[in-house]
Amino acid sequence: MHDKVTEKDIRRMKEEVRHRILVVRKEALLKVQEARAHGDLSENFEYKAAKQYKNQNESRIRYLEKMIRTAIIISEDSVSDEVGLNNLVTVFVPEDNEEIIFKIVTTVRSNSTQGLISIDSPMGKALLHHKVGDNVLVRISENYEYEVIIRNIEKLEDDGSDELRKF
Repeated sequence: MHDKVTEKDIRRMKEEVRHRILVVRKEALLKVQEARAHGDLSENFEYKAAKQYKNQNESRIRYLEKMIRTAIIISEDSVSDEVGLNNLVTVFVPEDNEEIIFKIVTTVRSNSTQGLISIDSPMGKALLHHKVGDNVLVRISENYEYEVIIRNIEKLEDDGSDELRKF
């Protein structure tokens, strides 16, 4: 599956790769060398931790490079009165008698615990291109769906504060 990302997401991923290659990789190698110098590697926790840190950095670099190569670039623009990317959306869930506020973001920035909902999530897919006052059916599975009512849409700019997903 190809992730949908914006030009800004690609730029941020490239910056992180560059930082990890030029700064973090050197730090990680230095930590491995320092830990190796302490002697017996079979019982050297510092060496194991340093190797793990180095491997995690290399894995992150590979992950980001693959994301950059395979991503589908989408526009951040949306119609002014419709739900789109980088919008803060308030919905009412009648089933729970609850109002929820979240931001619609690309898949590489999604984090539901922080209220960042992906455009590829069931809620994100259902809400895209709808307007305030619309009743929207959110389909979770073949056996479960629920209705939400869009109460407010606030247009936001991607200021770079949303962290990229780790993996």
